[in-house]
Amino acid sequence: MKKVLVIEDNETNLYLMHTIVEKLGHQVIEARDGFEGVKLAISKIPDLILMDIQLPGMDGYMATQKIRENEATKEIPIIAITSYAMVGDKEKTLAAGCTAYIEKPIEPESFIETLNKYL
Repeated sequence: MKKVLVIEDNETNLYLMHTIVEKLGHQVIEARDGFEGVKLAISKIPDLILMDIQLPGMDGYMATQKIRENEATKEIPIIAITSYAMVGDKEKTLAAGCTAYIEKPIEPESFIETLNKYL
């Protein structure tokens, strides 16, 4: 069983990701903003992080950078989960330190495929 940190402020998206990750047999840790996400990443050292980009307080770009700056968490795969789908948005998320990128709305089949690739 792996630990997956889901950093997401939208309850519907959080519920969907939580349900899928749990059904795959993994433990879910939830954070609803970037500050809490960074804190939990450092204290819990998850195996994978699912990062929303549009978060209250500290956005997903900044949260990703903070996680990458920490010695204990810098190698954890971070998958950006975002509705930002304009030209250049994927490159911006990867440049911020994300390992992969999934567009919202979440398509469960490709979501599971991406999760399995990094777990």
